[in-house]
Amino acid sequence: MSSSLSDISHDQYAVRLKKLEDLRAAGIDPYRTVFEPKHFSDEAKALYKDDSEEKQATVAVAGRLIVIRAMGKSQFVKIQDQKGIIQLYVRKDVIGDEAYDRFKRLDLGDIIGVEGELFKTKTGEISVRAARYELVSKSLRPLPEKWHGLSDVEQIYRHRHLDLIVNEESRKRFFVRSKIVSTIRHFLEDRSFIEVETPVLQNVAGGAAAKPFETHFNSLGCDFVLRISLELYLKRLLVGGFDRVFEIGRNFRNEGLSRRHNPEFTMLEVYQAYSDYRGMMTLIKDMITAIGEKVLGTLQMKSPDGSIINLGGEWREVTYKDLVREETGEADWFSFSREEKMTKAEKIGVKIDPEWEDYEVTNEIFSKRIEPHLIQPTFVTHLPKELCPLAKISKEDPTTLDVFELCIGGMEIAPAYSEQNDPFIQKQMFEAQAGEEIQNIDNDFLEALEYGMPPAGGMGVGIDRLVILLTGAEGIRDVILFPQLRPE
Repeated sequence: MSSSLSDISHDQYAVRLKKLEDLRAAGIDPYRTVFEPKHFSDEAKALYKDDSEEKQATVAVAGRLIVIRAMGKSQFVKIQDQKGIIQLYVRKDVIGDEAYDRFKRLDLGDIIGVEGELFKTKTGEISVRAARYELVSKSLRPLPEKWHGLSDVEQIYRHRHLDLIVNEESRKRFFVRSKIVSTIRHFLEDRSFIEVETPVLQNVAGGAAAKPFETHFNSLGCDFVLRISLELYLKRLLVGGFDRVFEIGRNFRNEGLSRRHNPEFTMLEVYQAYSDYRGMMTLIKDMITAIGEKVLGTLQMKSPDGSIINLGGEWREVTYKDLVREETGEADWFSFSREEKMTKAEKIGVKIDPEWEDYEVTNEIFSKRIEPHLIQPTFVTHLPKELCPLAKISKEDPTTLDVFELCIGGMEIAPAYSEQNDPFIQKQMFEAQAGEEIQNIDNDFLEALEYGMPPAGGMGVGIDRLVILLTGAEGIRDVILFPQLRPE
């Protein structure tokens, strides 16, 4: 950072830098000043007592200057902290001439701490009458204008720190996200689930079908991948006697970007011994209902297109095959050959890759024509066995699995399985999925299964998608604080 002002004398940065240099010349370094706030803004305002003849409380608050209204020998300013905004009243005859002269040189964006007594203005706003203040951080760059200065979507994602300062909607959304995650933890802990942590670096990308990010472990002299799923290590814990476990962690998939996909995303995975996919139905319905009631105070959600999602109503249950038959109008769809399915799919406007397998053709119809219209909570059950090698095959229909996908708001929120615990069938299903790439089979997991894993229900919940649903956000990058972007 240059200390010369000659090249940028007309720039706001230069003006602010000069103010910093003047402070330091006077023996004041705002980056080394200490101020300990005692209250958040909402806590301070809550201490004000209406119609009280007693002296009002003295509070100590700190935050970023977002409004300055100068009136000669006094100023009304507002600061913003984590909990909100509070007004301060600063008078020259209270804090002293020298301190007031320095206060007048503050800029929007500066971070200050203030101590003083509460009072209420003539307009009824609870405020702090400043007895003293400290400048604890000088903002050298001007903030964007509240309504027009940060409207470009990519700039919002690239400069999230500024977005959080000036966009109240973004601030609220990420506070809600934090509360959602906290509520999930308490919900599961109250039901005797244990939170655990499993490796991010793995030697086999197991638990899902996705392209991993690859890296090299120098100390071990071998290649590793960033995990694409939490599943296989959590199931090892079922073998180890942890009957109810969950993890909230990051997964990494080196694949595409979209409104609902980000290469780095947060998943909840939960496993319960002696349960099955139907036990997971109860768990996820109760959990999402609890989040709605405790975090949002409602079970009515408004999606971006304006439709109302009712979490308090009936949660429909329907089989995958019935939905496909309904959409295609073909009662005998699952008796058709691959070629017949491809032809019929093209006729209803679904583009098909000629290299796709039979089940992939059908699943493309589900993904493009069915799932986007499942707005109200819907458990789609008994998916084709080819879609997941980790679930139990249904006794009633051996071409399907004892699983469900919970769809709400036109997207998958949570898949759940009756977990496969037969080591022989598990090996066969792994081999069928891997094809010629048998090096991608996690043989250590298969060996763990041979010690015996109790029957279990397992479920994954995409935290990012859940937050999209519950906050009405437009897309996944609106609910991830720092989404991946191409470097400028």
